[in-house]
Amino acid sequence: MRSATAAALALAAASSVHAQGAPAIPDLSFATPLEGTWAYAATATGSEAIFSNGSGTPQLWVGCARAARRVTIAKPASAAASFLNIWTSTLTRSVPSSFNPATGRLTVEFAAFDALLDALVSSRGRLCFSVGAEPALVLPPWPEPARVIEDCRP
Repeated sequence: MRSATAAALALAAASSVHAQGAPAIPDLSFATPLEGTWAYAATATGSEAIFSNGSGTPQLWVGCARAARRVTIAKPASAAASFLNIWTSTLTRSVPSSFNPATGRLTVEFAAFDALLDALVSSRGRLCFSVGAEPALVLPPWPEPARVIEDCRP
């Protein structure tokens, strides 16, 4: 009896630790991408790709800081969130995020050779970004983000 109680307590503790970590990301294999366009531009420090919806409002930024070999992904937000959930057809991850109230953006940062960036480049049909219980931002995987990622690689 004592070992059954200990096992139950250990299971409860493990579940509690997992619950405090990153949230589960749903399967978005059949989500419809938002209508809009990607645009690529060189910047003073590297390059940037911006996805704007059909009315021209920016929805996602992918940027390269060439000297630091860092890629940032940012989306509009009205408040801080612990994680930005990223879904591709081959890999999903909840990435710790930071919020800048001056820009109103939630941002995540990656080393230039992070496997998630390769998954973004090769995702079939859609890329998905979500925060908490908000609806996912589902985007088409055009070449512009891949170009930005390649700009950060030597």
